[in-house]
Amino acid sequence: SQRPRHRDFRIFELQARAWIAPHILEFEMALAPGFLISMPQMNDRHFERSVVLMLEHSEAGAMGLVINRPGELTFREIADDQNLHVASHRERTKVLNGGPVEPFRGFVLHSCHAIAEKNTVLPGLFLSQSNESLQRLLLDEEQNFRLVLGYAGWGPGQLEQEINAGGWLFGEASLAAVFEPDEKKAWDDAIRSMCVEPGWLVR
Repeated sequence: SQRPRHRDFRIFELQARAWIAPHILEFEMALAPGFLISMPQMNDRHFERSVVLMLEHSEAGAMGLVINRPGELTFREIADDQNLHVASHRERTKVLNGGPVEPFRGFVLHSCHAIAEKNTVLPGLFLSQSNESLQRLLLDEEQNFRLVLGYAGWGPGQLEQEINAGGWLFGEASLAAVFEPDEKKAWDDAIRSMCVEPGWLVR
């Protein structure tokens, strides 16, 4: 029998959203781009030992993608659902859970300059949202990329309150950390990049 399609599975829109814009902020510290690193006392199960790549931060709120939480879906399942083709060595690669907001919205983090539909997040790191971009990467034998579903979002002033309450550390984002193949190492490595040993942090 034919595999049922996820009719509410809005992984990509026909046109990329334009929310990635130059970050002209009135805050003393720009949080995007950068890493938010959850503290051990974080009570939200969505963000336990999470590293969040911040994409936008303004007076209207903030958004980012959790980069170290593999989900249950594979690239093969996404490709089948979207009528795309995937290279055999990528079929079992896990999709990342980017956060609890809009869990069926898709984002692709990659370093492919040749893709036209992209927004720059960091030097050498791009974000794309179209099926055409995803198809090219799924078949590419060499390009490293991350497919993320959902995102983390905060309302006006909410993230600043959480940081002031000790829920998050803020650090510099790096390309190597985004593409770290062992997601379980990402939180420890992000903490150590700030010259802090994870064991020093207590609940």
